[in-house]
Amino acid sequence: MGKNFRRAGAALLATLTATALVACSSEQTPSDGGSDATAGGDAATETISLGFSQVGAESGWRAANTKSIQDTLTADNGFDLKFSDAQQKQENQIQAIRSYIQQGVDVIAFSPVVETGWDAVLEEAKAAEIPVILTDRAVDSEDDTLYESFIGSDFVLEGETAGKWAVDQYDGEGYKVVELQGTTGSAPMIDRQQGFADAIAGSDMEIIDSQTGNFTRTEGKQVMEGFLQKYDDIDLVFAHNDDMGLGAIEAIEAAGKVPGEDIKIITIDAVKDGMQALADGKINFIVECNPLLGPDLADIAKKVVAGEEVQKRIVVKDESFDQEAAKEALPDREY
Repeated sequence: MGKNFRRAGAALLATLTATALVACSSEQTPSDGGSDATAGGDAATETISLGFSQVGAESGWRAANTKSIQDTLTADNGFDLKFSDAQQKQENQIQAIRSYIQQGVDVIAFSPVVETGWDAVLEEAKAAEIPVILTDRAVDSEDDTLYESFIGSDFVLEGETAGKWAVDQYDGEGYKVVELQGTTGSAPMIDRQQGFADAIAGSDMEIIDSQTGNFTRTEGKQVMEGFLQKYDDIDLVFAHNDDMGLGAIEAIEAAGKVPGEDIKIITIDAVKDGMQALADGKINFIVECNPLLGPDLADIAKKVVAGEEVQKRIVVKDESFDQEAAKEALPDREY
């Protein structure tokens, strides 16, 4: 029985039973022709319909991540990409995922705004036999059968790397640290905070305040302005991403201080704007978080649709940069 015929039958059943959760994507034939040769001669070249829900467009990192996905999951590469921007709202992502379920896509992928609150909609996708792939951010669920794979960075390690560098450079000087956190409840915010705190434990560095800047340059600047008004002894800023660190630079300069000298700055992401600030000496250290996840997502989606086993957690390689390393890397930087 062909795939289109199966879907037509499923759609009829959905109409009769008034349910929206209809899909049979798990029955798609493997790309190599596989065991379901009776499904039709052109089954091996069928396009994979993939619904992707992005967090938003809050940062340079996110823009690079979106571009990687849209540039990779093209018709030429065998995909029909359905893309939505959640504007950093979980309810928008849940609505998008339910829409993809109703459309009967072959695969759903998304970067969760926050870690919790996903079980219900993911159970709906599982009931519809539509595999789910997590990118960039993970979910906090006791049932890991609700998704096929996670592709992204080790956020705890990123925070640890930032903290260890700070300790190596500044331990013994009694540094007062302020922290610009990412979106409250998000995986990178939780993990980077934990990793940094663990790394500086036992040193004489002290985090005197932490507030969310929602990963945006504007809010990073606003929070830093508040810190500068509240404290006159800030030695170091740890920003959970480059954009908030760049916002902090603006606030520090407006206050008549020199970023990178009067107040040291450590950030995470390594997008071009951040790397340029590092090369210019306004940021002191950056830990990379690689946004180019499109090729990995395409590869895993093809394997999942073909019924192949995939790794549950795929961690991409990240680097870290001081000023000299940034100067060397910038000319060939892709994002």
